[in-house]
Amino acid sequence: MESRLLDYIIIAAYLLAVAFIGIFSGGRQKSVKDYFLGAKEIPWWAVCFSIVSAETSALTFISIPGLAYLTNLNFLQVAFGFLIGRIFVALFFLPAYFKGELETAYKYLDTRFGKTTRSFASIVFLLTRLAADGVRLFATAIPIYLMLQINPVAAIILVAFISLIYTYTGGIKGVIWVDAIQMFIYIGGAIVASIFLFNLLPDGWNSVINAASVDSKLSVFNTGANLSLIDFFDEPYTMFAGIIGGAFLSMASHGTDQLIVQRLLATKNLKSAKKAVIGSGIIIVFQFAFFLVVGILLYAYYGSMDIRSDEIFPKFIIEVLPAGISGLIIAGLLAAAMSTIAGSISSLSSSAMMDIFVPFFGKNLNEKKKLLISRILTVGFASLLILFALIFIESSQAVVEVALSIASFTYGGLLGAFLLGLLNKNAKEREAIIAFTAGIAVMILVISFNLVAWTWFTLAGVITTVFVGSVLTMIRTKELKT
Repeated sequence: MESRLLDYIIIAAYLLAVAFIGIFSGGRQKSVKDYFLGAKEIPWWAVCFSIVSAETSALTFISIPGLAYLTNLNFLQVAFGFLIGRIFVALFFLPAYFKGELETAYKYLDTRFGKTTRSFASIVFLLTRLAADGVRLFATAIPIYLMLQINPVAAIILVAFISLIYTYTGGIKGVIWVDAIQMFIYIGGAIVASIFLFNLLPDGWNSVINAASVDSKLSVFNTGANLSLIDFFDEPYTMFAGIIGGAFLSMASHGTDQLIVQRLLATKNLKSAKKAVIGSGIIIVFQFAFFLVVGILLYAYYGSMDIRSDEIFPKFIIEVLPAGISGLIIAGLLAAAMSTIAGSISSLSSSAMMDIFVPFFGKNLNEKKKLLISRILTVGFASLLILFALIFIESSQAVVEVALSIASFTYGGLLGAFLLGLLNKNAKEREAIIAFTAGIAVMILVISFNLVAWTWFTLAGVITTVFVGSVLTMIRTKELKT
């Protein structure tokens, strides 16, 4: 009991510290711009760290080691794609965003196509983010309720409530600074766990190599050369699926998703935003590599077991690590989780406020009332995230794949609409909305009938959206000429 008490004290101290840091680092907000954009004065390196922290969540901490434990290192191909996608965002998306005073990613669609497209994109984002981050919130509950021996629902509410406190009071500035700190906390916790794990192996790296070589656990690249055409698109972790799929997924998540774009818009200028997004891509490659290696270490320690992939790392943390250390690791896990949940709450409320409420209902409101409504939306979306998390409690699939599949579900249409606006100067709002809808409709079919692996989802949606929009634009242009 005394050993468990030490873990409880560490976790409680961490949660209190995070709440206070978020509250005081956020400062006092006088306007909606302060609340959602941090007055555009946050340094690029803080934004860079916060992006990594926000996109990592509990999924990387739990599910990526579990994925490597069950399979191999092929997921690293997706991480390489993530870096390539961010380079494209820096070169083509960010210059368009920084041309005007944009409060959200979807304000660009308003400028390019019109208010209806902006609102439609925002609604799609809200639904997708709620579902995807509901999965992430649930993922955090797995080790929390196992270790604290509490109900999973209570674990979910605990994480969401602490995240809400500093998001509500500190706004995006508080979220970014807490996230930057939490990146080092969860990485530090994982490093400590991996050191303990490595020292438990009787022959060090020889144990890892001998155990992993049996099932090709150390394989990074999979060309898919021996696969048929049908099987090629059914396998998520071939080189082409991983790199191309990862690139398009990253272009969507970091170029069109308000969770990340909100942070980039909080930087001082375009140059700072570029450094933040590309820097995050470099860090994320090394981070994924590290967590995948942790999974290989777990395989060398446990061998093959019939266990859910998302439970293997929590099992080690709770059953093997000594008192105090396990509390530190759980604190790191909470850091990974709350960084995403807090960012999600802020991005959801900012998009709902700036893309839907203000354009249609709040044009004549003063800043004080807008700020009050923004905070009410913050509380509302925190509550909705809890409800969505409860839906996925019984899911048996690896949560990282569930979350990325949900995101890819609408990312294709969303990214396609942005690319249509950037690449086709003649496209109008009617073509954009129909094409966007077509992209989502195709993804419903692709996912419902399981036509391709999840890594191809975003690309399929992009191709559909851009193709439909371009064809409709061509037809309208020809009709005008005749």
